[in-house]
Amino acid sequence: MNDLNIRHMRPSEIAIAVDWAAAEGWNPGLADASCFAAEDPQGFFIGELDGVPAAVISCVNYGAQFSFLGFYIVRPDLRGRGYGLKIWNAAIAHEHPRVIGLDGVVAQQANYQKSGFALAYANVRYGGTVTAPSAPNSGIVALTEVPMALVEADDATVFPASRPAFLRAWITTPGHVGRALMRGGRLAGWGVIRPCRTGRKIGPLVADDRAGAETVLSALLASAGGGEIFLDVPAVNRNAVALAQDLGLSPVFKTARMYTGAIPPLRIDRVFGVTTFELG
Repeated sequence: MNDLNIRHMRPSEIAIAVDWAAAEGWNPGLADASCFAAEDPQGFFIGELDGVPAAVISCVNYGAQFSFLGFYIVRPDLRGRGYGLKIWNAAIAHEHPRVIGLDGVVAQQANYQKSGFALAYANVRYGGTVTAPSAPNSGIVALTEVPMALVEADDATVFPASRPAFLRAWITTPGHVGRALMRGGRLAGWGVIRPCRTGRKIGPLVADDRAGAETVLSALLASAGGGEIFLDVPAVNRNAVALAQDLGLSPVFKTARMYTGAIPPLRIDRVFGVTTFELG
């Protein structure tokens, strides 16, 4: 185990983690690597054996108080040898003393608890094929037309930390389409749809109520022309679960959202789609 060399990834190497996530069935977005690097370029680690990738992990720092851990993968032929623990410890050291969040596979929940993580709630990925609706017009605008200050302020109601660099990259990356719902001059809902290895994912999808979420979702689906979609839903938000089910989507898999400490109060009732399991 001592021969594992751990270092920060170069920006071009983040694609390795994304490719490994695809091999695990996590279906990342086509442009995820460049977006993920925007917030914390030093937050991605690779462990090598004789210069060959053996393990990866990310630990993206959002300011001085909060981090999110993801991409925790050891190459399948090297599992069970302690390499995962070694790169895990390197990631935790990068995040210390911040509160850390993650979306872990449920089977590893007990192991994460041993490392100080406590379950907050489950997220469920729903997937299926939908037809393109007629694009709604009332109150819907391109997300890029909304001042970023409004988007950042709204995001702060549903995410534990400020993340302006990531949001700007996520919203403006070619291939990503964002739509927003304005009510009385205020931002009442917004979301992004992006192409993935298979189909498209919608995330985030944030709204004051189900009606607003449906309006934004319809606009996003109209922009994509329908097809196969995936929506990651907090299981504790019953309106979000009902929305996914009413679309005819079926559960694909579940994750455990966990934290190592206290986070600010969040409006999970406004989260109809998680941005990404990798970065929160």
